Amino acid sequence: MSKKATIDDCKIIDLRKIHDPRGNLTPIESLTDVPFEIKRIFYLYDVPGGESRGAHAHKVDSQFLIAANGAFEVFVDDGVNQKVVTLNRPYFGLLVPPGIWAAEQEFSSGSVCLVLTDHVYKAEDYIRDYDAFLKYKQE
Repeated sequence: MSKKATIDDCKIIDLRKIHDPRGNLTPIESLTDVPFEIKRIFYLYDVPGGESRGAHAHKVDSQFLIAANGAFEVFVDDGVNQKVVTLNRPYFGLLVPPGIWAAEQEFSSGSVCLVLTDHVYKAEDYIRDYDAFLKYKQE
C-alpha cells in the first residue's frame, strides 16, 4: 500500500479509556488497539515554540502518533492532497501509513508526542526530501 497510500488512509483511532477516580488509564496493545505489531516506541518532547518535527515519509514503516500530553498538529500529504489533523487527547491516535509525508507542528507548551511504529529504525526507510517523495509516489 505504501506508494498508493492517500491521506484518507490516515485515520484517527479512538483508544480505550478506563475511567478511575484515581486517574484514567489508556492501554495500547499490538494488533488490538493499533493495527500492527509494535516494534519501536519513541517520544518527542521539549519542542521549542514554532519548531516542527518529522517532515518525512517512510517506505515501509507505519506510525501511530498520540498527544500523550498537550497538543500538536500533524500535517499529512499524499503527494496530491493534504490535510492537518489536531491531536490533543491522550486517548486518540493518528495512524500514518507508509507513503505519506508527515510533519508534526504547532506544539503547545509541555507537549509530548508518543510514536509507535511497526519497524525498528532503519535510515534507508526514510524519505527526507519532498521532491524525492513526489518522485517515489509516481514510480
